[in-house]
Amino acid sequence: MVHLVWLAAATAVLGKSERPAVPALGPAEAQVLVERALAAELRTAQDASHPMRYLLHKTSSRLSTTKEIVETKDGAVARLLAMNGEPLSPFAEQQEEARLEALLNDPGRQRHRKQGEDQDTARALKVLRALPQAFVYTFQGSSRSAGGAVARFSFRPNRNFVPQDFETQALTAMAGEIWVNVAEERVMYLKGYLEQDVSFGWGILGRLAKGGWVEIKQADVGGGQWRVVHFKMGMNGRVLFKNRVFDTEEEESGFAPVPANLSYRQAIEMLRLSRQNGMRVKGE
Repeated sequence: MVHLVWLAAATAVLGKSERPAVPALGPAEAQVLVERALAAELRTAQDASHPMRYLLHKTSSRLSTTKEIVETKDGAVARLLAMNGEPLSPFAEQQEEARLEALLNDPGRQRHRKQGEDQDTARALKVLRALPQAFVYTFQGSSRSAGGAVARFSFRPNRNFVPQDFETQALTAMAGEIWVNVAEERVMYLKGYLEQDVSFGWGILGRLAKGGWVEIKQADVGGGQWRVVHFKMGMNGRVLFKNRVFDTEEEESGFAPVPANLSYRQAIEMLRLSRQNGMRVKGE
């Protein structure tokens, strides 16, 4: 994962008695600045003109994996590099190579994956669009970081907000904090937690338990491109009649741009070449 030096620097600055990085903002000014930052996130989420390749390290209570991801116009393509901190066995490498070969020979598989990606993006966009109206934002101070001034805000549910779908229902019970890079007007950090249980479909479809939380960190990964570099979630709940625990942590690093017109077939060859050239991952 990209080491978040800006986060440590910003935290250290908070303890110093020096002139604030940002003058105190009233309620209306705070709301405007956060809304502008959220609007930038929405534009980025809808802009596919700057694809990247990067490493994704994902951890849960059961398993940790490291994958190389390449974004393409046909959807993202991944290659598994390590499991539980260890490189793949020769047999697992053969399985991964066979999976990529099957993907090459069956474009329908990639189309199905792309449809899933598009559905996930659509759900995320619903939440992003709702954030300005879902919360009331209050200025809590500022700090300085290597990237410039950082404004910190708390947020709480807006009682006038009426969710239109399941994706935004949880926002009615969430509070937390959000940090904004003032010069870039980009969200650097967000953490929200559920202040009460949230039911879906009158409790029939599911329920998220009070105390669940989500944390997101973003950074400029080069060329003015902001990406999520850390995501962590801890939620307990019930989906239909089955209890579920959502505990996952994702770290993204090593971002590099790729051509905007890259096809998924070209991405597979790119992944094969990087593996042949001995790309090393954590655990190797």
